[in-house]
Amino acid sequence: MNAYMQRVLDEVKARNPHEKLFLQTVEEVFDSLVPIVEKHSDQYEKYAVLERMCEPDRQIQFRVTWVDDAGKPHVNRGFRVQFNSAIGPYKGGLRFASDVTLDTMKFLGFEQTFKNSLTSLPIGGGKGGSDFSPIGKSDMEVMRFCQAFMTELWRHIGPDVDVPAGDIGVGGREIGFLYGQYKRIKAVWENGVLTGKGFSYGGSLIRPEATGYGAVYYLQEVLKHEGESIEGKRIAISGYGNVGWGIMKKAAQLGAKVTYFAGPDGYIHDPDGVVGEKLDFILEMRAKDPMHCKPYADKYGVEFVPGTKCWGVKDVDIYMPAATQNDVNLDWAKKIAESGVKYYIEVANMPTTNEALTFLRGQKHIIVAPSKAVNAGGVATSAFEMSQNSMRYNWTAEEVDEKLHHVMTNIYNASVEAAEKAGLGYDLVAGGNIAGFLRVADAMMAQGLV
Repeated sequence: MNAYMQRVLDEVKARNPHEKLFLQTVEEVFDSLVPIVEKHSDQYEKYAVLERMCEPDRQIQFRVTWVDDAGKPHVNRGFRVQFNSAIGPYKGGLRFASDVTLDTMKFLGFEQTFKNSLTSLPIGGGKGGSDFSPIGKSDMEVMRFCQAFMTELWRHIGPDVDVPAGDIGVGGREIGFLYGQYKRIKAVWENGVLTGKGFSYGGSLIRPEATGYGAVYYLQEVLKHEGESIEGKRIAISGYGNVGWGIMKKAAQLGAKVTYFAGPDGYIHDPDGVVGEKLDFILEMRAKDPMHCKPYADKYGVEFVPGTKCWGVKDVDIYMPAATQNDVNLDWAKKIAESGVKYYIEVANMPTTNEALTFLRGQKHIIVAPSKAVNAGGVATSAFEMSQNSMRYNWTAEEVDEKLHHVMTNIYNASVEAAEKAGLGYDLVAGGNIAGFLRVADAMMAQGLV
C-alpha cells in the first residue's frame, strides 16, 4: 500500500473510530485496489478520489415514533446513508432489524456503491433502515411504524434522487406500507421512488428471488471456468429468506440442490435437497416463524442440528453464506478449509470476517467469490424495475430472468478481466473490487471536485 492509500486509510480510521464494520469493508477493498491505485496514484490523489469515496455524501439520522396495538408509544432510530451518486441516483435497501446502527448503514452503503457499479447500470450507492424489528409485530403495528418512518424519509428520496428497496426485515408488506405513505404525503404517483413493490402497483416479476438467482448464475460461470457443470452439485447455505430461497429454487431448476441450510436455531440436513413442494413449505414456514427452521425437519423427517451452523460439513461441493454479515469467522473458515470443499461463494453482504476471508483466499484448493459481485443480481433487478416504471411497461418473468442472467455473466467477466489486467491472475475478490471501483472513480474525476 503506497503513501497515499495509507494516509487515506489512517484518516478514515481516525474519523470513524467506532464503526468496525465500515472499517472492515474499507480495509478489504483497499487491499484489492493496491495495484490500480499505485499505477494511477497521482491522478487519484489530485482529485481526492479515495478520500471522497470513503466519506458518504450525507448521513441522515432521525427519530421514528410509533404506537403499538395497546396504545403504547415507541421510539426508534431511522437512518439513510447516501454514499455516492457519481453514476446515478442513490440505490440501496432499507433494513429493519434490532441490531441496525449507523455503522451497519455505512458499511452497507459503501459496499452498495461498488456492487451497483458492477452491474453497469446507472445507479449510485446508498443504504438505510431502522433498529425496529418487525418480528412479532402485528400488520397494523408494522404499518404504523412504516408510516412514521416514511413521514421523515420522504423528503430525502425520489425517483431521480434516491431509490430505496427492501432488505432484511423489509419485504413486500413493508414496501407497500412505505409507498402508500409516500404517495399520501406527496399526492403524486411516483412509483419509481421504491423498488421491490408488489406487481399490482409497479413491481417487477422475480424480484424477491433475484439475488439468489443471480448468485447461482455467477456460480455457473465459476464452475465453467473449472470445466464443471452445476448439475448434480450439492450446496450448503445459511439463511432461507428471499435470497436463500432464490438459491434453492434456481439451483433446483438447473439440476443442483441445496442439501444444507441454516437458520437462527440451527441447521437442516436434507440429502434429497430442497426441491419441489419443499420450496413452497419454506415460504409457509418462514411466514409463520422466521426464527426457526426446525419445522422443516419435523415435516420431512430429516436431520436438524440445533444451535450451530453447517460450515465444515464434508458432503457438499459448494458453500454459499447467504444470511448476514460476519457469519463466517476464522474458526469457521478453518473448518471450511478442512472439509475439502472447492467453492466458497459469498452471497450475503460481507458474510466473512476479514481475517477469515484472507485465510480462505490463501487456501490453494478453494475458489472464493465476493458478495459484492455475487449478490448484485438483486439490485440489478431493482434497476430493471425502475426502467419498467419509467416505460409504464412490465416485462415477463422470462424477460427479467434473461436480463438478470446477462448482467451476472457480465459481472463475472468484468471481475476476471480486471484481476488479470492488474496482474493478479484469477482473483475474483480483487477483480470485483477493482472493476467496481474503476467506473465510480472515472465518473468522480470527470465531474470534478463535487
